[in-house]
Amino acid sequence: MKHFTKTLFGNILRVFSLRYIPWHLLAIILTYATVVSNLDWKYFLFVRNTTLNAVFFPALIIGGLLPIILPVSLLAIGYMRKSIRIKTIGFALTQSAIIGSVVSSTYKAFTGRVQPNMQDLILDSSHQFNFGFFEHGIFWGWPSSHTTIAFAMAVTAIYVFPNIRKMPYIALLYALYIGFGVSLSIHWFSEFIAGAIIGSIIGIVVGKSFRTLLTQDQ
Repeated sequence: MKHFTKTLFGNILRVFSLRYIPWHLLAIILTYATVVSNLDWKYFLFVRNTTLNAVFFPALIIGGLLPIILPVSLLAIGYMRKSIRIKTIGFALTQSAIIGSVVSSTYKAFTGRVQPNMQDLILDSSHQFNFGFFEHGIFWGWPSSHTTIAFAMAVTAIYVFPNIRKMPYIALLYALYIGFGVSLSIHWFSEFIAGAIIGSIIGIVVGKSFRTLLTQDQ
């Protein structure tokens, strides 16, 4: 818990350090390219497929619940077993989820991007941004919070479970499932891409921070 509170604010700032700013810029540039090329709109029309929606619909629910259930479960198990390692992993995933939510919500507050209208396949709304502050809330918009948090937790898990060989595949498969899932419904494709990039930055920052702590405890 001490490491969690001690590093939380610092890790948020570290996500925006000079080392990672180019990746934020990459997310912005790719979004710009995707929007102006109409790729967002073309993708939106292309994936209007009932089979795809049925397969990926659970991503909305899983992406919303797992970031809460998994860390809480690990922390509960860690405290019951008095396992410092399990508690540390639980706090690492908790921090990555919190930072993912804070960073994505902050971006949304300033970008104010309008969400896809599932009922309108004629009017292209993919170019609509409401730049300013809190012009379109923080629930919808750029980047996807579901994706940002999923990739933040996935990359963190890769760092804190270095001895599990299948962890990179499991973690990234989960994050991609969530990202693709929300890009079929409540988010544009570019918001998925941006969320994946920004979430990965968060995962690296948090993962490195807690991996050092886990190494010290061994």
